Amino acid sequence: MEPKLVTQTAKELYIRALKVLPPDVKAALARAAERERHPRAREILGVMLKNVEVAETRGLLVCQDTGTPVYKLRIGRGLAYDGPALLAAIADGVKQATIEHPLRSSVCHPIDRTNPQTNTGQRIPMIDVEFLEASGYVELKMMPKGSGSENMSFLKMLTPADGLAGIKRFVLECVVNAGGMPCPPTLVGIGLGGTSDLAMKLAKEAIWRPVGSPNPDPAIAALEGELLETINGLGLGPMGLGGDTTALAVQIEYAHTHITQNPVAVTLQCWRGERASARIYPDGRVEHGF
Repeated sequence: MEPKLVTQTAKELYIRALKVLPPDVKAALARAAERERHPRAREILGVMLKNVEVAETRGLLVCQDTGTPVYKLRIGRGLAYDGPALLAAIADGVKQATIEHPLRSSVCHPIDRTNPQTNTGQRIPMIDVEFLEASGYVELKMMPKGSGSENMSFLKMLTPADGLAGIKRFVLECVVNAGGMPCPPTLVGIGLGGTSDLAMKLAKEAIWRPVGSPNPDPAIAALEGELLETINGLGLGPMGLGGDTTALAVQIEYAHTHITQNPVAVTLQCWRGERASARIYPDGRVEHGF
């Protein structure tokens, strides 16, 4: 796998994710605007849709926040690759996108707050590596995680005695406490089980899925639907200013966990639901998607 091709693809994905929303996100926003009963909320959703239209027509960013660059690198069977070179290639793509576009650099040192103006740094971009059952290509996925939504991330180590009621209560508390800060209507990603770090990873994994795609486990899918209905019944609405549409979707991923614990993690993604993906083939072909 040629690192230069990975660099170019990582660069293109970062820029495209910031400018072009996935079709499922736009469709979810349009459906929400159609069924919204509150005039102010309906107007806000209309402004969001117009914002998307203007950005795509003029080649502008949908939002000024370029986020923390998060990538998922998925490697197929039978490919020869240099792992460290691929990771470095993705970071180079982020640097090139930031400097050449240019994009606002939103990444800084956690203590002295120095900003290298490249959207890269220690362990950033965040790159999650997975291995595919399929063979013959590398899949690269990109999500710019904005600060407003990322700041509204939560973890609680529940006990088995807390039960399903405890899970529901915690999720609702997170949404209520977040209010308008994550720029709702949000995608509510939930990670159940595993360990503390795995639960948080699963919550992030959930928001990679297309909006409204149910978990294949019927019990989990039923919980997603129940929580979405309850959250939208809270009346927080778009931007926390009231209305029927507080969330576009609730999506859950889970793992088995220890018999004495039940971790629950919640991460919120803002209304834009930005993401982009590409498949890279050894012959140099690149297929773009979301």
